[in-house]
Amino acid sequence: MRLHRNLVFAVIDGLHSIFNENEYADKVVQKLLKRDKRWGSRDRSFVAETLYEIVRWKRLYAEIAEVKAPYSREKLWRIFAVWATLRGISLPDWKQIAPTPTRRIKGRFDELSKIRKFRESIPDWLDEMGKTELKGLWDKEIQALNKQAPVVLRANTLKISRDQLRSALEDEDIDTTFIKGYPDALQLVERTNVFTTEAFKKGYFEVQDASSQLVAAFLDVQPGQRVVDTCAGAGGKTLHMAALMQNKGQIIAMDIYANKLKELKRRARRAGAHNIEPRTIESTKDIKKLHHKADRVLIDAPCSGLGVLRRNPDAKWKLNPEFIEEIKQTQSDILEQYSKIVKPGGKLVYATCSILPSENQDQVAKFLSKDAGADFKFIKDQKIVSHQSGFDGFYLSLLEKKQ
Repeated sequence: MRLHRNLVFAVIDGLHSIFNENEYADKVVQKLLKRDKRWGSRDRSFVAETLYEIVRWKRLYAEIAEVKAPYSREKLWRIFAVWATLRGISLPDWKQIAPTPTRRIKGRFDELSKIRKFRESIPDWLDEMGKTELKGLWDKEIQALNKQAPVVLRANTLKISRDQLRSALEDEDIDTTFIKGYPDALQLVERTNVFTTEAFKKGYFEVQDASSQLVAAFLDVQPGQRVVDTCAGAGGKTLHMAALMQNKGQIIAMDIYANKLKELKRRARRAGAHNIEPRTIESTKDIKKLHHKADRVLIDAPCSGLGVLRRNPDAKWKLNPEFIEEIKQTQSDILEQYSKIVKPGGKLVYATCSILPSENQDQVAKFLSKDAGADFKFIKDQKIVSHQSGFDGFYLSLLEKKQ
């Protein structure tokens, strides 16, 4: 592979934004890909994939390059040189790249690969927390969470069947495969930008990980019901529920962030989902108005996001133990407050994209032991781990309110 100067410079600029200015990797990638109109798809994928790869393995590469934060441009070039060497790419004779001790890099890599926190490129505190909470599963799980996530689509059954979607995408030269046990899902055979397709513009599908596609069905939503999605965000699961409800009934999509609900409105228009009513949560009154009024309530709770590290590798460097403790308190409060929306005989799903028991089954057990949970009974739960499923780590718990 021959390295092109303008592409490598884009990667170095991106790393500077992520590591030194604390910007989010996905936003940085979006910005960089608009940088040069002449870049073809191969150039764009080199920039995006190299950036994500170096972010994912930052600790390992920085250790091999013998550099520490803050990362000057000189240090970022050293990290880039480690990445290129380990990929077997010969380095050009540019003044930014110092002579690279190839053999030493490979020797250090072999040495550090024996130690999990370096091999899997994670902070010490995360390695400790994972080991404490997941015991023997942690090794397999963190390894799986360092792999690149597959691209999974959900057929929008308000407009098209999964089989028809597969044919429509084939007509646009995009190959997909079915995923056993996921009735609306298609997985891309090769990564490509699906957002430019006619099928996407017509609202035939959403990009949604297979694990996330389990949530709406787990809540057992039915046409004609009143459903409240309490942490709807930009509405991936809301749109899935609208499809399962065949546009009948009402979904109240709530969030504290109005800008996310604005995005949901845009997506709902494209999807032809007409039974969604977005509502911004401005005070506790917005929740009180709905007490005991919903057949189904989804609490897709804010969480550490450790189950989706494959698609957000920079989260490893932005998270800290204090944030996780705070988010657990938020989860507890949300469960207590939002569960009051369920009417007698109704159902509630508590979901997270975390793999930590302390954010998942422990939260549900704690809720059921309190006064607020006394009216609920536990029906079932599902723990989805990446090393078994091949998709995001997730947790789902179904509770029913007594009559």
